[in-house]
Amino acid sequence: MNIKLRRAIAEDCPRLLELIMELAIYEKAPQEVTVTLDEFVAAGFGENPVWKSFVAVDGENIVGLALFYVRYSTWKGCRLYLEDFLVTENYRGKGIGKLLFDRVVQEAKEGNFNGMNWQVLDWNTPAINFYDKYGAAYESEWLNASFSKEQLEALN
Repeated sequence: MNIKLRRAIAEDCPRLLELIMELAIYEKAPQEVTVTLDEFVAAGFGENPVWKSFVAVDGENIVGLALFYVRYSTWKGCRLYLEDFLVTENYRGKGIGKLLFDRVVQEAKEGNFNGMNWQVLDWNTPAINFYDKYGAAYESEWLNASFSKEQLEALN
């Protein structure tokens, strides 16, 4: 195994969406993935890209991803937000997640961000154990809230 990390390119997007679906299945929410490939590509590589990603590659095969973007907090300033972080099942336990996470941390430092945020499901013990090794802090008071596109359109 010869894992290399690199920035994602537009041609990676079909594989990235496969990995995102793998993550959604693991998180028991595959029905929540509604973005189209065209929307995904445009959001990452169009006129106004809003996300970036590092990928872990074994030969020509993308086996992991760390997708992130800038989040602005009125309390804290610019922070890097890690949206999706996954190593495909057959490659887990080989240190690839650490390589990807460390690269995102480096990106946050190089970008002089005021911090880094991400979410982890409270039942995802392997992920929590991973983040604990970094000394991550967890918030217990905040609830996630959202509107779907349909809900937004229904609002007056």
